[in-house]
Amino acid sequence: MNPDDKFNDILDRDETILWSGSPNFTVFMLSGVPFLLVGMLWGFLDLGFITTITETRHGFDTRPPMFFIGPFFAIHLFPCWGSVLYMFWLYFSHANTAYAFSNKRILIRSGVWGVDYQIIDYDKIRDIQVNVNPVENWYGVGSILFNTGDVSVKGHPLLKRFSGIENPYDVFRQIKEVSLDVKTDLNYPNAKRPETNPGYRTEYKP
Repeated sequence: MNPDDKFNDILDRDETILWSGSPNFTVFMLSGVPFLLVGMLWGFLDLGFITTITETRHGFDTRPPMFFIGPFFAIHLFPCWGSVLYMFWLYFSHANTAYAFSNKRILIRSGVWGVDYQIIDYDKIRDIQVNVNPVENWYGVGSILFNTGDVSVKGHPLLKRFSGIENPYDVFRQIKEVSLDVKTDLNYPNAKRPETNPGYRTEYKP
């Protein structure tokens, strides 16, 4: 499916997609590897612990009852099996993941069984950043981060992002230009703009 078509369900009648794309599959999957490595290490350590407490010592059965061991380790091993489930989630969600920006807003599509959309109006964007980490640089892709002012309970910014897209710097420049144009139209509608503006493009003189 063309990435543009993935947003047809939520587009306004007068809305036009200016760019759309999807994350690089390999980079998308590799984003879960750190969590997977931590989960595997956690599982390896738990396996040693399970072996220790379930072995018979000096001919005596000192093992805890299975009705206790089973639920306990099912919960305690969550980082291990949770990391594996996350990799499956990444694999199946990639087909539904797409990014776009239109003449009105930023659009982010995701989901596994269902499809979720995140919408960011241009006037809600406080800051835009482009970031290319070593893995993304190797595959010739990058990420664009949007700061809308939302924060976590600990006060950390909650950034929305286009992850692992091609030509990140070009897309970044295009979004900056469209964002500036839209914000200018909102703050200074065409009907209220003067024919001439002597303050535009003036040189700063300290």
